[in-house]
Amino acid sequence: MKLARSQWILLVAVAISLLVSYFSHAINRYFLTILISIGVNIILAVSLNLINGYTGQFSLGHAGFMAVGAYGSAAVTIYLGPKFFAAFGGSNTFSIGILFFIALAAGGLVAAIAGILVGAPSLRLKGDYLAIVTLGFGEIIRVIFRNIPSLGGALGLTGIPSYTTIFWTFGVAAVTVYVVQSIVNSTYGRGFLAVHDDEVAAEAMGINTTRYKIIAFVVGAFFAGIAGGLYAHDKAFIDPTGFNFMRSIEIVVMVILGGMGNNFGVICAAILLTLLPAILREYFRSIADSQMLIYSILLILLMLTRPQGLFKFKWPRKAPTAPTPHAG
Repeated sequence: MKLARSQWILLVAVAISLLVSYFSHAINRYFLTILISIGVNIILAVSLNLINGYTGQFSLGHAGFMAVGAYGSAAVTIYLGPKFFAAFGGSNTFSIGILFFIALAAGGLVAAIAGILVGAPSLRLKGDYLAIVTLGFGEIIRVIFRNIPSLGGALGLTGIPSYTTIFWTFGVAAVTVYVVQSIVNSTYGRGFLAVHDDEVAAEAMGINTTRYKIIAFVVGAFFAGIAGGLYAHDKAFIDPTGFNFMRSIEIVVMVILGGMGNNFGVICAAILLTLLPAILREYFRSIADSQMLIYSILLILLMLTRPQGLFKFKWPRKAPTAPTPHAG
């Protein structure tokens, strides 16, 4: 069976992440944390790009889906992990990998269900109204987790095993990019672009715009939930304040900075905005405390100078040459 170009790229990306993960013990823990943060932010930004960029909605609740996935996957590994290892005869590399896969899948599925619950009643709204609803969802999720004692409550959830590796993070990131790109470039996925370009015209052509918006929400929420699971099992501690409104704003900034509807640009923006705070903390500690102020100024300048996004370019097309007349 002949593989397509995108499938070859996916396999190469997964193979490289596996190779780097094998030698990750030689990487400084601080730099390893930054690398994993880059991978998590790529997953979050690309999944939000399907909602905000390709479908033309404006969601401010992506951190809420991330929180659902983080707490859901952490609950699986903490509470079901001992029983799972007892059934497998102890913890080893294989059983840990199976448990972590189940935990990530569970976190993604719970987040996808949350996406359905939020999307079904609210995606008939547009623009600012949808943004307010998703913002409220993110805050509700944060308050709910803050009041569940079994999940740590306001003090946070501790004792999460550190299962996240370079392989898991960038392997999932590669799958996320592949799935989103394949959906958008498919025949079915043209419906997302139609909803983005003109929702009224799309409805007039018989496209169920609400269904497309819900699908975009569910897929985006699923991968955001997996990103939350990777985040939780890297930090080994999560608390509701780590998934607040500012976290959603950070993800939105990545999408806007990279160019909405442009996965390559969004990936570049995710890398840049993950490295920028680390560089500021290392060399400009006094400025690092004003991270959100820098983001705000960056957004204003970006909207004034490059509203299409910093990494979104229109490549010049070569004009067709006129046919040479035959000599008569």
